[in-house]
Amino acid sequence: MLSTTRPPLRPELAVCPNRMCDASGRIGIHSHTKRRYTCHACGQTFADTVATPLYRLKSPLWVVRIVVTLLAVGCPSPAIVAAFGLDERTVSAGQQKAGHHANQVQDAVVCLGQVDLGQVQGDELSVKTQRGTVWMATAMTVFSRLVLWGAVAPQRATRLSTPVVQQVRAAAQVGQPLLWAVDGFVAWTTAILTVVRAPLRTGKRGRPGLVVWPDLHIVHVLKRRTGRRLTAIERRLAHGCLCCAERIMQASQVGLGVITTADIERVNATFRPWVPALTRRSRTPAREVAHLEAAMFWLGVVYNFCRVHTTLSGTPAMAAELTDHVWSVDELLRYRP
Repeated sequence: MLSTTRPPLRPELAVCPNRMCDASGRIGIHSHTKRRYTCHACGQTFADTVATPLYRLKSPLWVVRIVVTLLAVGCPSPAIVAAFGLDERTVSAGQQKAGHHANQVQDAVVCLGQVDLGQVQGDELSVKTQRGTVWMATAMTVFSRLVLWGAVAPQRATRLSTPVVQQVRAAAQVGQPLLWAVDGFVAWTTAILTVVRAPLRTGKRGRPGLVVWPDLHIVHVLKRRTGRRLTAIERRLAHGCLCCAERIMQASQVGLGVITTADIERVNATFRPWVPALTRRSRTPAREVAHLEAAMFWLGVVYNFCRVHTTLSGTPAMAAELTDHVWSVDELLRYRP
């Protein structure tokens, strides 16, 4: 169960919200009762929830923690409204805040060019909303099971895959051997070859030109079906070298000794029951794209930092060496990007 007790104040982790103040290591406790810190440099006092989605909320913080945790494991909003007596708009606003915060955490912790990607798998799925069907694309690194980024767009086009590839590029160590395994969606290849490039410095004056990473490999995994029955799986090299791609696959993939998109499909299958709008034949479709994006990012960050995988003996973020412990939901909410 989630604890309803308040965590102790930790001034060593607090940061003065005054941007004109450089008070590193000079934060003290102003009030334990009101949970406020004080900056010994500028004299400003501030709440322990400042710059977090918990700031200035009217509901008790323990209720907020339970509600966003339930949202992260697929509890429908009507059930939360009935159980806690909250207004539906309050729950929706809380999910929006949590999703926006999760987006910032993912950008500040994951997308800093320090993740050893190896093999990346990308996939997309259709989602029903009250305004029609939209598409959601996600990408993950296979070795650590780390979800790298996701995006939502009205159509299954380059506009859907490009933001995902851009953030994967931001997370990757520049110039590392990289294998992309995707389905037959050609927009993935277009976006990858456009984004995953580095400057070619020749010593001449002017801005250097951009060239595709020399050790980049893209493989399309195509599934052939007869009706609903899977009859064959075909693998086509879209860019790079097939031998190098298989070597990267063998170094990063556990289980099947072939290039596949099974891992990202398994993650999407895990996400479906956790986000009511993703459930097939759902009675609770997303109202707006913004609501779907918020749910996607909140779920993805909880999956990365708070959910322990038995095959990893920790969380995906721990396997990727982005943290050394399992985060609690409260720690995630209080993290200041």
